Amino acid sequence: MLVDSHAHLEMDEFDGDREKVIQRAQESGVNCIVTVGLNLPDSRKAVALAESYDMIYASVGVHPHDVKNIDETTYDLLRELSKNKKVVAYGEIGLDFFRNLSPKDLQIRRFGEQLELAAELALPVIIHDREAHSETVEMLKGRGEGRGGVIHCFSGDYDMAVRCIDMGFYISIPGTITYRKSEELREIVKKLPIDRLLVETDCPFLSPEPKRGKRNEPAYVAHTARRIAQIKNLPFEEVERMTSQNASDVFGMKTESL
Repeated sequence: MLVDSHAHLEMDEFDGDREKVIQRAQESGVNCIVTVGLNLPDSRKAVALAESYDMIYASVGVHPHDVKNIDETTYDLLRELSKNKKVVAYGEIGLDFFRNLSPKDLQIRRFGEQLELAAELALPVIIHDREAHSETVEMLKGRGEGRGGVIHCFSGDYDMAVRCIDMGFYISIPGTITYRKSEELREIVKKLPIDRLLVETDCPFLSPEPKRGKRNEPAYVAHTARRIAQIKNLPFEEVERMTSQNASDVFGMKTESL
């Protein structure tokens, strides 16, 4: 059975057929999904969705694009949301210097604040890093102790991956590993230990081959797992087992759910 460690099932793109999407995931061998909030409203939706399905867990937090909208009530409301037993992580938080939809200095400040909040809540963090590799690593120093977390949709180099693993983080691999131009990512995955890898869809984004161009969904995470198995010359079942166990370990999900 597979774990989709990072999805956005709460997003509007799934409003028309969410139930069928979840059913297809189950039929494809996915028995656990972490749906990840991008802001306060989406975090609320993620928690509500997790409450409705045994196989779905939630993460709450504010994405770097949306940190400009944080006000004096946001963190207290996220604290309350995090008390729900289906909340297994804090995120998606981090830095995005590619689009800069929030100012850089504000992104850095809010990232630090949210890392502190996650530590207070004793939750692992789900990290977004785009075109901000060195800044992300610098801010994560010393943050992996305890619950650690996940570098979602990894886009750094091998040295960054090793540094993050050494700090207690897991490396999450999306469907981009199936893309023709993703040779560097494939080489990184080949060298990384399987016991520090997760698989994810980041749906509705980043559909893997051969589904590229379509809306992504949790059922497609198997394409990513199969590509990792090929790259690392491992049986698919071993990648399936190890990445699921890794997700259970980092998120503290009940192993019987896996």
